[in-house]
Amino acid sequence: MSPKRGDRAAPPAIGTEYELRFADSAAADGWEDLARQAPANLRRAYEALRAGPRARNSPERQHRLKGSLASAVWKGQEFERWQYEVTGGGRIWYLIDDERRTVWLTCAGVGHPRETA
Repeated sequence: MSPKRGDRAAPPAIGTEYELRFADSAAADGWEDLARQAPANLRRAYEALRAGPRARNSPERQHRLKGSLASAVWKGQEFERWQYEVTGGGRIWYLIDDERRTVWLTCAGVGHPRETA
């Protein structure tokens, strides 16, 4: 269906963007907690992850995890695991699925993930 006068304009698809999907309901719940606590920061995180899940222009906010946390197996495949710092304590952990151009959100919340606490 073509847009009509008064319809909301959708952003153009660039073709290189990633889709964000929740790996489980806990990540979805944590995302909602972040949305209530820091909506503007979460929006910036969302845009950053869609545009470049491996971006290195803000390493204090977005970086690959280290050591045993640097990768994870999900649905039988191994993926790089990264982190985005939404707030001082709020984090998003995600896996990068290049084949599907999808960022799988595995952990999101207003506090540090238990694995690093």
